[in-house]
Amino acid sequence: MALGQTLKHPAREGEILRMRQVHPPSASAHEQQRLEQIERARQAVLLEGRVASDAAVNPWPERTWLAQSWRRCLTRGLRPDQAVVFDLVSRPASQQLREAHRELLQAARGPLQQLARAVAPIRYFALLTDADGTVIDTAGTIDHGDRRAHAIARIGVDLSEHSIGTSAIGAALREQQPVWLHRGEHFFRDTGAYSCAGAPLAGPDGRCVGMLDLTGIDAPERPELKHLVAQSARQIEDALLLATPHRWCLRLGWSPAVAGSAADGLLCLDADGFAVGANATARHMLPTLRRLSLQAIHVESLFALPCGMLFDHATSANPLDAPLWSGLRASVLVRPAGGAAPVPAARPLKLRETELIHQAVREAGGNVARAARTLGLSRATVYRRLAAVRKD
Repeated sequence: MALGQTLKHPAREGEILRMRQVHPPSASAHEQQRLEQIERARQAVLLEGRVASDAAVNPWPERTWLAQSWRRCLTRGLRPDQAVVFDLVSRPASQQLREAHRELLQAARGPLQQLARAVAPIRYFALLTDADGTVIDTAGTIDHGDRRAHAIARIGVDLSEHSIGTSAIGAALREQQPVWLHRGEHFFRDTGAYSCAGAPLAGPDGRCVGMLDLTGIDAPERPELKHLVAQSARQIEDALLLATPHRWCLRLGWSPAVAGSAADGLLCLDADGFAVGANATARHMLPTLRRLSLQAIHVESLFALPCGMLFDHATSANPLDAPLWSGLRASVLVRPAGGAAPVPAARPLKLRETELIHQAVREAGGNVARAARTLGLSRATVYRRLAAVRKD
């Protein structure tokens, strides 16, 4: 039997696909090359003390923060081969920690579980920390019989840079951006079995409240997890924002785009029109909101129209095309707190029929005869309906 024929056999085809998934072409060679690259950088920076601007030291231009983190550890007198001692955490201390971060834990519950399920097949698990890098929740399949997993997946353990050197937790919190670290990119040899993706979490006022981490142990490199963890972090931030007491919620998109998707900017206001919180997208769209943690910001300093016009639009199912002081325009859906979109009022059947006739004529390029054939009506009927509308 020819090879092309054997591939059509369902059982054989499934077996080949499974083999390709487990052993993708040249994956092991690429992995080995990456580990050698990391080791050369470690040798240069950690042992030889060469500068980060040296191309041989810093072969990844987007990772200058990595060499900087290594050097901070060296400056504090740490050495890569010394043992890492993880905190012993008491049960009362763990409970107090979780109580102190109740709102964040509530907002993160759903996204954290979804994230853990998504990465379970590749042997990664999820950690949630506070703004100091202390673990406040875990999710996923964690083998506590493996001391490496048990050491980091405990409520209350300190995983900051100060405690365990360079890691995704410390890097995400310091850089305030999503990061990826693989094996030897961690400072200590003791933590070289971990591969981690991390993303910071911002509260409603834009200040950091924690970070979200995905960790694998002796796992293949998966840099795409940086995007996945960042996406989940945005879901947590939005949930935390919407749980903040507010009177109005504005969903923002750029005109002529229509607001109303998961990628929207979110801006929450009190009854007087002052901002009580915004998500990252809203802060990028309206840079004034980046000062929200420092000053009170009224909605009229963001939009070039009275706030009453915004609030009146809460009864509309359609977004408002709102002018910004920059000269740009934003598409804004206004909703009361917890409010659903208003249900459009039922329209008379005759009006709906007329709208369909107009639509058919437009699609026919103004050709009434063609539109009439499409609708299954006589040309005289179409003309009559159009004339009736003009008279009205």
